[in-house]
Amino acid sequence: MKKMILTTGGLGFIGSHTVVDLLNEGYDVCIIDNLSNSHIEVLSYIQQITGKMPKFYQGDVRDNALLEKVFSENDISAVIHFAALKAVAESVVKPLLYYEVNIDGTIAILKAMQKHHVHNIIFSSSATVYGDPKVLPCTEDTPIGEIKNPYGETKLINEMLIKDFVKANEGMHAILLRYFNPIGAHASGLIGEDPKDIPNNLVPYILRVAAKKIDHLTVFGDDYDTPDGSCIRDYIHVCDLAHGHVLAIKKILTIEEPLKIYNLGTGKGTSVLELVNAFKKVNHIDLPYVIGPRRAGDATASYASIDLAQKELGFAPKFSVEDALKDAYHFLIKHEEGSKN
Repeated sequence: MKKMILTTGGLGFIGSHTVVDLLNEGYDVCIIDNLSNSHIEVLSYIQQITGKMPKFYQGDVRDNALLEKVFSENDISAVIHFAALKAVAESVVKPLLYYEVNIDGTIAILKAMQKHHVHNIIFSSSATVYGDPKVLPCTEDTPIGEIKNPYGETKLINEMLIKDFVKANEGMHAILLRYFNPIGAHASGLIGEDPKDIPNNLVPYILRVAAKKIDHLTVFGDDYDTPDGSCIRDYIHVCDLAHGHVLAIKKILTIEEPLKIYNLGTGKGTSVLELVNAFKKVNHIDLPYVIGPRRAGDATASYASIDLAQKELGFAPKFSVEDALKDAYHFLIKHEEGSKN
């Protein structure tokens, strides 16, 4: 019998790519998404890519009546909890919104799992829990805390919630996946990162500039203690990140330990300016940019050690930063063409 995996926020950037990988691996999938920062068309794109249509419920994960319906109608083996607000800069301006949405959503999911005896959750956490790390690369044992923004604080609080929940409920299992910086798009060009508002993440902002929808890119700070003065991040292709979730599902359905934590990245750091120049080179286009002031909440440098995920999950990223930037631009071109038809 196929296992049913519930994905909250499953039409979003990371969620949609993970749903594709799950379906291709033979899992059944149901999705909850309120479409606040995603598009209903992604559902048909998933079907085009996989030949399968996941079950879809439109609504907010904080809606207890909706959760009751979803959990009652489906024999769920595990939950992958993506749904959250995720913009660092926005969280600094709207902290109450981030605490309300991100934490209340997790509590609602955990309550529904407890009521319906669903014992496995994979949580979409973030490398922001490491704050501005003093030693690199970040391992799963790197101290957490000293976080610079409310978004990261909500991820840390949710990790604590899940740890305490698992400890208090015998038979529950959780895997916390600490993402670094997902970029890129599916090779089909059908799904990628397409925020509804002005982008907060670097690559979709680059794509808006490349499409001439924004005049120029702003690089936030060139006076950090890095070789070129811009922030350093670990950029992972979203398809590699998605496959990490499939590996985590396989793990959580067989593990005895109640809690595991894994970094998902590449193990390599790339600066913002290096990424901008790589995008220009691999896609053969100009990309005007200016240097702006530092952005509140940004750490100087952060990149992963993925040794534990390699050892225990068999996680091995296949794609380079250049691959991701080519795929992201292909996604832009395909959608620009589609919008003109």
